[in-house]
Parts: sequence; C-alpha cells; structure tokens
Amino acid sequence: MRVTTFATGLQAGLTRRWIFLALAGASLALNPSWGQQAYPNKPVKIIGNFVAGGPNDIFARLLADGLQKELKQPFFVEAKPGAAGNLGADAVAKSPGDGYTLLVSIDTTFTTNPSLYPSMPFKPSDMKPVMVVASLGMLFGVNPNLGFKSLGDFVAAGKTTSQNFASAGNGSPGHIAMSLLKESTGVKIEHIPYKGNAPAVQAIVAGEVQAGIIATAGLAPQVQGGKVQALAVTSRQRSALLPQVPTVAEVGLKQLQLEILQLVMVPASTPESVVQTLQKAMRTVFEKPEMKARLDALDLHLLMETGKAATDRIDANRAMFSKVIQSTGMKVD
Repeated sequence: MRVTTFATGLQAGLTRRWIFLALAGASLALNPSWGQQAYPNKPVKIIGNFVAGGPNDIFARLLADGLQKELKQPFFVEAKPGAAGNLGADAVAKSPGDGYTLLVSIDTTFTTNPSLYPSMPFKPSDMKPVMVVASLGMLFGVNPNLGFKSLGDFVAAGKTTSQNFASAGNGSPGHIAMSLLKESTGVKIEHIPYKGNAPAVQAIVAGEVQAGIIATAGLAPQVQGGKVQALAVTSRQRSALLPQVPTVAEVGLKQLQLEILQLVMVPASTPESVVQTLQKAMRTVFEKPEMKARLDALDLHLLMETGKAATDRIDANRAMFSKVIQSTGMKVD
C-alpha cells in the first residue's frame, strides 16, 4: 500500500513538473524577450573607419570609455581605415544587427562617398544612426610667410595669381570646401591631395602649398605655434579652440559654411530597444562636464540628435555634397 501511494505521488509530482515546464515554454514562445538577457551582456566592439590616432579614433575611444562605465560591459575600439571610410563601414553594415558592433564615423562616408565611388560596398540604407553626436567645423589656414591676414586677402590675391591648396584627399571635406570657394569667388586654385590630415598640415607649414582647409583640431596647434595663419572657420559658430578666428559668415562668405557630422551608426536591422539603450547611455556620457571639455578639445559641438532629426541632417549633407561633387566633376584618388 505504501509503495502504491509513493508511486502515485511520484507520478503526480512529475505530471505537475511537466505541466509547469510546458507552460513556461509556451510563455517564452509568446514572449521571447523573457528568455533574453538585458543588452549589453557581453563585450561590444566599436569600429572606427579612419586611421588610429586621428580625431575620429580619439572620439571613438572617449565614447568607448564612457559607455563602458555607464553600461558595465567592456567596449573596445578597432581601427579599420581604408577607402575614405568605406572599409570600416562595410564591416559594420555586414555585421549582425544585435548591438555588439558599432561604427564611429564622420558623415562623409555616407554623404560624399556615394557620389564619389562608382561602386559602393554597401548602401547608406544598410545602416541607421544611433545618434548624430556633434558637428565640427574646419579651419582655413595659410602659410604665414604669404602675409595674408584675412580670407578677403586670399581671395583678392587668388583672382590674379593661382594658389595651390592641400586637402586630406580627393573628395575630402577640405576639397569640397575649397571647391565651394572656387565656385563662389572665382579664385584660381589648384588642388593637391594628400593621404590624410597630418601630411596636409605639414605641407602648409613647410610651404609646399599656400593654403588648406583642415579640421580645426588638426590645425589649431600649428596656429597657436605661429606656423600657420588662421583666416576663418567654416562652422556656424566660432571654435572654442581659436575663439579669435571669425566664421566664414562673419567675413561675408556664408556660402562656404560647412560642417562635418560625428556619427554613431549600427546595422539597419538593430532592434529599436538596443538603439534606445545606447542613446540613453550616450546622453548621460556626453552631458558630463569632463566629457564636454574633451569634446571642446576636438572642436566638437554637441547636437545629440536621434531618430528622424538625425536622418534628416545626414540626408541634407548628402544632398549638398552631392551637388558640389557633380558640379565640379570631383573624383576619388
């Protein structure tokens, strides 16, 4: 009798257990998120698509450090330069849309490259912005031995004597800005492309070229050291690095106003919940006073735009750059 009772109890217990497991399985099937761990639950890779040590790379490492502290998971940076940012962006575009591979890039990869490259390895629609973090302007600088004290001086001289200028490469923001200057003022200028900002800056300092339009953070140390004469910045507002230098609008050349965007992007298939987690953490990171000081040093002006506002801003730059590229017949190296 005891054996029968024990067997019956055991069978009843097993039956209840199977019913519980069946119900739990059904619940997970209906609500798969119940069985998932919160994002992020493992290390996150940030790909920077320009050279290590440059402004984009420095920003990527600041972001990684801030997100690691905020989200309590390792964030590490991998530099993957090449093809004006296309190489690194393509790697992220083809990654799983799970939030564990992010891209830090300037917008030119998505706004100028589609017009410059006959064949792109990815479509801009393959990715979406987590955030347009900031804008950054560029600085119009000349070799100080030329004696130019204003952008007006350069333009006046350039209408009678051909000048040459350096950029970080064909189709770079500096190339586009100088092409705008040529179109709007009629100056005679010859473009000499270099492989990156650093050699372009050195060319101006050494007098290999007369002028250049380079990211402000890259030229500011040379200006402060008296090796480059600053004429104007292309941003809407003066740079915190060189507050004495006027904007192009202030010197009557608003048509040269041009700002680059600092982006964080993910594959288009990334869930909105993951995007929102990143956005919330990034806002917390960028609003810290110590981070503001570091962004000022990179000449980054915070925007922190998300969603439609971010997409619209990128689209507006793409339309503007595409028009300039088409009208000038600009080509890649």
